[in-house]
Amino acid sequence: MDTELKVLRRDNMDTWYAGLMRAFGGVDESPEEREVWDDLTEFERSIGAWDGDQCVGTAGAFSFRLSVPGGAYVPAAGVTMVSVAATHRRRGILTSMMRRQLDDVRALGEPLAVLTASEPAIYGRFGYGIASRQLSAEIDTSRVTLAVPPGTDAVRLRYAPVQEVAAQCEELYVRSVGSRPGMPLRTPGWERVPLVDPPAEREGASPLQCVVAERGGEMVGYARFRTKPESDAAGPRGSVQLRQIDAVDPAAGAALWRFLFGIDLTSTLHVRNRPMDDPWQYLVSDIRRCRIQVRDVLHLRLVDVGSALGARAYRTPVDVVFGVEDAFCPWNSGNWRLTGDTGGASCVRTDDAADLELSVRELGAAYLGGTPLAALADAGLVRELRPGALAEASLAFGSQKAPWLPHGF
Repeated sequence: MDTELKVLRRDNMDTWYAGLMRAFGGVDESPEEREVWDDLTEFERSIGAWDGDQCVGTAGAFSFRLSVPGGAYVPAAGVTMVSVAATHRRRGILTSMMRRQLDDVRALGEPLAVLTASEPAIYGRFGYGIASRQLSAEIDTSRVTLAVPPGTDAVRLRYAPVQEVAAQCEELYVRSVGSRPGMPLRTPGWERVPLVDPPAEREGASPLQCVVAERGGEMVGYARFRTKPESDAAGPRGSVQLRQIDAVDPAAGAALWRFLFGIDLTSTLHVRNRPMDDPWQYLVSDIRRCRIQVRDVLHLRLVDVGSALGARAYRTPVDVVFGVEDAFCPWNSGNWRLTGDTGGASCVRTDDAADLELSVRELGAAYLGGTPLAALADAGLVRELRPGALAEASLAFGSQKAPWLPHGF
């Protein structure tokens, strides 16, 4: 490989970023987006692969704390902005950047690394497993009705300027983070990301709008969305594009969903990136006309198996020895005894025989509770060596709520 890895500097940020944009299609981001990412980029955690004065590879990381089962927040590297120039493929550049990055993550003492993948086939060979998925839908609101729980009519809705209520909306988000695994606890500056609204991405839809839900003078939920007017010979058939929705209880959530279903001159509600167990899907009259789709979201890697498994809680008592295979980060390979319950856990190296054998990729997929170890075993990816160990571990790793990543990074 004839390239050199260098830490990003402010004076070569434009060249580095231009290489990244070219790799992702060559379309420049809006000034608004660029300003946000320039402010959030952690230069000391970003690297470039340079061939002379050309930047032919990029990779970065954000310093996150990720919610895990049990309500704890675990330090995690949010891997991002990974690219290799088309002229320099198959030269080992990506592998060298992943090697450098994971060594750095380990040195910083972060037990986890997470990413969202433009192509999900890429990162498995570096030990990342698919730890959460997202639900999207295209709901025919002209045919689908929504049942609502008691108390919904006590919730008052009003339009509010997006920026004016942004701080209150962020407070609701912070309240919700610990209740669901896989959500990043946002540090200052990240509250700007959900508000980015470049005109080029609207495709004829309105600027971002916000409706807040209130009860007793207190905000109990909000929805951010766009509307897109369309019509044909039969009349209006506009659409609603939901960006974010959050509520503190079922009544507040149902009030917001009922509003979205009933916006005048619209007949379709586009829902993107919602949790797999999002409650609206249990209130609709016809799930088939919601055209639900599922895709991968958060890919997770255990950088330090002992610290990562010991940082979360478990739904039921567990005492299992994992035989872990990890060719890319060999310090994780070997046998680890996990003991824990709802109050916490410990995971240490052991010379005891393994009860279950699996790769670090499968352990990452199961870590947040969204992928059952039993399902991975049915696929031949987890091997049970002690009868009963699989059922014990699979049940313990489960989560009351499905893991979810609310936004990219």
